[in-house]
Amino acid sequence: MLNFSLLKDLKNPNKLINLFPSRVGNLESPVVCYAFFSPHRRIASASKLASSSIRCASSTAQRPARYAVLGAGFAGLSVAWHLLELASNGLNLCIDIYDEVGIGGGASGVAGGLIHPYSPKAKLLWKGADCWKECLKLLDIAEASVSSMESKNLAQVHSVDELLVWRRGILRPATTTRNVDILNENVQNCLRECRIESIDKEAASNLIPNMRMPYNSAIYMPEAININPQPYLKALFFACKNLAEELAASGYGGKEIYLHKMSVNRLLELGGEYNAVIICLGAKADMLPELSGRLPLRTCRGVIAHLHLPKDIRDEYGEHSPSILSDAWIAARGSRNLVMGSTWEWRSRNYSPSVSAAEASMALGELIPKVSSVYPGIQNWTFTEARAGVRAMPPKTPLGSLPLLGCIDDFVDWDNRCKYWLFGGLGSRGLLYHAWLGKIMAQAVLSSNESLIPSELTSWKKLQ
Repeated sequence: MLNFSLLKDLKNPNKLINLFPSRVGNLESPVVCYAFFSPHRRIASASKLASSSIRCASSTAQRPARYAVLGAGFAGLSVAWHLLELASNGLNLCIDIYDEVGIGGGASGVAGGLIHPYSPKAKLLWKGADCWKECLKLLDIAEASVSSMESKNLAQVHSVDELLVWRRGILRPATTTRNVDILNENVQNCLRECRIESIDKEAASNLIPNMRMPYNSAIYMPEAININPQPYLKALFFACKNLAEELAASGYGGKEIYLHKMSVNRLLELGGEYNAVIICLGAKADMLPELSGRLPLRTCRGVIAHLHLPKDIRDEYGEHSPSILSDAWIAARGSRNLVMGSTWEWRSRNYSPSVSAAEASMALGELIPKVSSVYPGIQNWTFTEARAGVRAMPPKTPLGSLPLLGCIDDFVDWDNRCKYWLFGGLGSRGLLYHAWLGKIMAQAVLSSNESLIPSELTSWKKLQ
């Protein structure tokens, strides 16, 4: 039973925007609820956290295992899903997700959404097969949750009635003579689940009219996909809610999940409150004083532009035309809408997703010439808006730019039984990595065993 007396603990209950149970019409035994707070509300100390946050309620006397996930982007929601999925059946489990701007409000929400398991030279990335498999699995889960919402007439309420994915493939034209040979060589070692085909200019023009291919060669990945990031993340959160409810209804212990639209300023604020705290804040992880200056991450602000093809101009992009990867990329979203990106502003600390007119103009001046070199028709498209996000770029290794994972108790000078974990540095491949690494992170957290994480992802700590 939800303990409504908890609301009395709120210092200012007027800041509570909405609280509702997941089982509509059954207020006596809700399993999951959302807790939304003003984005300007902040936790000041551990003592205030104890009195200001809504606590996970349990229908049994047993204290639930409590986990805090900081960040509601690709990393955070993947971890939340897998914590629910992998927790033992009888475990009473409560997950608090903290994000001051809400689901997909950071860099994850403005990602281009193009996903494939290859490097720019068409070489299979480290653990690319595992990442691809788990990413498709999590996408299926999110899509199923949308169907569930539609059946309950909740899609519009949760703002995920937009299309989640476009399965149209990706085309990458060769940009140099040397590039032609490298691409064609790597094509031979592609995954069966995400094929790569070498095609010439004529075949490429059949996919995208008026393509410009100075070297008469391109690679085509027909199974590659384009995800619409914010609707996907909202659907994934709803999937977490559904899973928790289903598990609890099946007698698998109490399962609860909360979203707190608020920030955590210090990790020590959470001391003693949770069995584990998983930091999934991307570039903002460095803003925590315990981690400031201690993570080998570089920040990079990227601007993406949304464009629309006016109705009075002939449709140049077919319903099945693929997206394009070149010096800049085009994510095709229907025949008359696309997203173009991205700029790279290194060391930026501007975390605002809003883009000024001057910044948008500079971004267009940089991106359009790059896109025009392979797709001249971009000149016919009309700019509608620009958005931006700050990516957390990991250091380069012999295996590529790998994310940073691991237990970081040594970073937090606090003697309690709480375990602190980092899941960050997803860079520009967050969508590819998030599902597989979220699963691994959840396994490690639930068992308090860092050795379950591949050593390639924890080796960064040895350099600290």
